[in-house]
Amino acid sequence: MRVTEVLATAGRSLRSNRLRTVLSVLGIVIGVASVITLIAVGTGAQNQVTERISALGTNIVNISPSFGVGRGGRQSSSRENIFTLELGETILSAAPAVRRISPVQQTSGLLVRDDQNLRVTVMGVSPEYADIMNYRASSGRFIRALDLEETSFVAVLGWNVAQDLFEGEDPVGQRAVLAVGSRRFPVLIVGVMEEKGQAGFTNFDSVVYMPATTLLHRIMGSTRVSSFVAEAHSANDVNAAIGQITYFLTRRTGSSSGFRVTSQLMLLETLTETIGTFTIMLAAIGGISLLVGGIGIMNIMMVSVTERTREIGLRKAVGALQRDLLLQFLSEAVLLSVSGGMIGVFMGWLGAKAVTRFAGMPADVSMSSVLLALGFSMTVGLVFGVYPASRAARLDPVVALRRQ
Repeated sequence: MRVTEVLATAGRSLRSNRLRTVLSVLGIVIGVASVITLIAVGTGAQNQVTERISALGTNIVNISPSFGVGRGGRQSSSRENIFTLELGETILSAAPAVRRISPVQQTSGLLVRDDQNLRVTVMGVSPEYADIMNYRASSGRFIRALDLEETSFVAVLGWNVAQDLFEGEDPVGQRAVLAVGSRRFPVLIVGVMEEKGQAGFTNFDSVVYMPATTLLHRIMGSTRVSSFVAEAHSANDVNAAIGQITYFLTRRTGSSSGFRVTSQLMLLETLTETIGTFTIMLAAIGGISLLVGGIGIMNIMMVSVTERTREIGLRKAVGALQRDLLLQFLSEAVLLSVSGGMIGVFMGWLGAKAVTRFAGMPADVSMSSVLLALGFSMTVGLVFGVYPASRAARLDPVVALRRQ
């Protein structure tokens, strides 16, 4: 029996009971569409995270304190012990693989202009911060070394801060008031940064940048910073920079438990692995729908075998072989699953587009997810069609012809 004849016969059989065929295909459609849409959402999120972290550069190293639990009556370690402004220069001297380093201190406050105010994140940094983060001023300038030396009350606005508070005006040269707690400080706006958006865990456009010395000494009354951000000479020097910084801080503190040294690459690998795990979980949830659809196909095929018992007996009586009947019913099951898979691919693509359009989440449909879903749907048809097909092939023609 030729393949074309088998497929034509299978098509006629499925068309003879359209409603049952549509309901059988629907389970596969839902399963395939779910798999493709969920994988697309996971892939899109992974690509977005990779793009945002990579935008900062792959040679960035973050140095921050870790807060250990105190034992034996001793207090737990904190940044007051080691993280001073002077530590940055010492690290730069002790780690040849480090090109630049900047302190980072963060707080929140209100930026007030006339009768308008805006809640902002205030970040104290040094001039090197803009170069490390590949971040440039769109107008005016960034923090200068003289600003740190003189602890000047100058501020550089992120893009959103400038747009929200100054409504299209050029803020450079204008004055505003920064309210931190119950204290108010007049600041001169010397620059506006280019639009950068979210990168890593920081929304750069919603930050007000100030000299680290001004924020620490004159606003917060402290000499300690929360962290440092450093730049290795190249991506190939990142591991060397981490090793040199770790060695220096371990000797300085007498322990390796009081600080953390991480790179953007390490963060990227961790986030990629985490998102990949969630993507697999989401695909598995969609795969359950495919399995349910496969059970539906097997159920429908069993009913079909029962209804067509006399037809099967007649065909065997006129010379049809077992393999012909096996191939006949198996092709019907595969045809159901493949057609459902193809429709499901289209519905999954529409679902991914809908998620991007209405939910604002990135969703990228990849060819691998399409092939995976189609392959899985075909496998489901084969696996769940084997038993009904083999049952039909084994029917005794005499018994089958007696069936009413």
